[in-house]
Amino acid sequence: MSNPDVLVIGAGITGATAALALAEAGVSVEVIDRYGPAAMASGWTLAGVRQSGRDPAELPLAQAAVALWRELDERLEAKTGYRQTGNLRLARTPAEVKIIRALVSDQSTAGLPLKLLSDIADIRAIAPGLSDAVMTASWCASDGQADPVATVTAYLDMASKLGARRTMGEAVQNITVEGGRVSQVVTNKRHLSPGAVIVATGTEVNTLLDPIGWTIPLRRPVVTVLRSASCEPVLAPVLGVANADMAARQEISGHFRVTSGADDCSGAICERDGRPVIRPVAQRVMETIATVSTVLPAFGEAEIDSIWAGALDLTPDGLPVIDRLPGVHNLVVAAGFSGHGFGIGPVTGPLAADLALDRAPSLSLDGFGFERFAKSTASAPLTLHG
Repeated sequence: MSNPDVLVIGAGITGATAALALAEAGVSVEVIDRYGPAAMASGWTLAGVRQSGRDPAELPLAQAAVALWRELDERLEAKTGYRQTGNLRLARTPAEVKIIRALVSDQSTAGLPLKLLSDIADIRAIAPGLSDAVMTASWCASDGQADPVATVTAYLDMASKLGARRTMGEAVQNITVEGGRVSQVVTNKRHLSPGAVIVATGTEVNTLLDPIGWTIPLRRPVVTVLRSASCEPVLAPVLGVANADMAARQEISGHFRVTSGADDCSGAICERDGRPVIRPVAQRVMETIATVSTVLPAFGEAEIDSIWAGALDLTPDGLPVIDRLPGVHNLVVAAGFSGHGFGIGPVTGPLAADLALDRAPSLSLDGFGFERFAKSTASAPLTLHG
């Protein structure tokens, strides 16, 4: 398959789900990635699957995705680790209580079943391991979590069963545009002339867009992530906090996976054993342990299994780009997911596939186009999990 109907660049959650949608549509598709499945953001993520805390433009995508997540294991014939265990977003100060109250009010009005819990006994009925530092919480019972690497791999495996080609360890170096269309894609090993291209390369997206005259205005903050050794189960839901300086969940295996807030530091990517790695600084590791342990004391007693950092492709409004590149009909960009693209991946990849196939998108893409960056420079608050 030297010249597929659609070339998908990037084997994260968006590229993997796009590949399956394309294979199901009966077109030839190749997924290409410099490293491998879920090697960057999709593997670094906390892996929450949430609707709560979403921007109004993104909420319909999150709700549609949750409906798909419930059937994914059966559809993909594999275990994704998905569990609909809910999401608690915590307030630890009076100022954060106001944020949580406003969140519950706004999202309830938007139609999302969300409860305000103001009694610590009610909160501990859901998460017994929480400390007295928690004052109030929002509760979304229909949110959940999954295993990010298992999920991406399951999507790619199913796409392969339907004829998609998976090419890992090959780097796309250049995209050539002629006459308003992609004419050639050059990798470190070959030249391709696909019918259409989907660029789903996360923080690296502008490396391919800039030479053809476009960039997405991205910040690239870094989040510190820690994973403990397996512990006794004390936490079923995913935890977030009002100011987004931490998030946490406990995996099926018993390992805690927790994240810090985002730091605007360089976070240089290096390679270890053929995989991309960002090394977190010791100060942020210590701060993360302290912040998480304040609300979840069991984490402070846990042995640490692994530590890493992940980079976010953060847009000014915290929303992704899912759009054709202006003036290039057969080039679709799906990037800028701002640290919360994993949970909506089962929807966003197929939406990108719709554009690549010249089909009407199954959900509205208003709010996710390139044109919005010319209208506003406002910065959105971070929401880090899912």
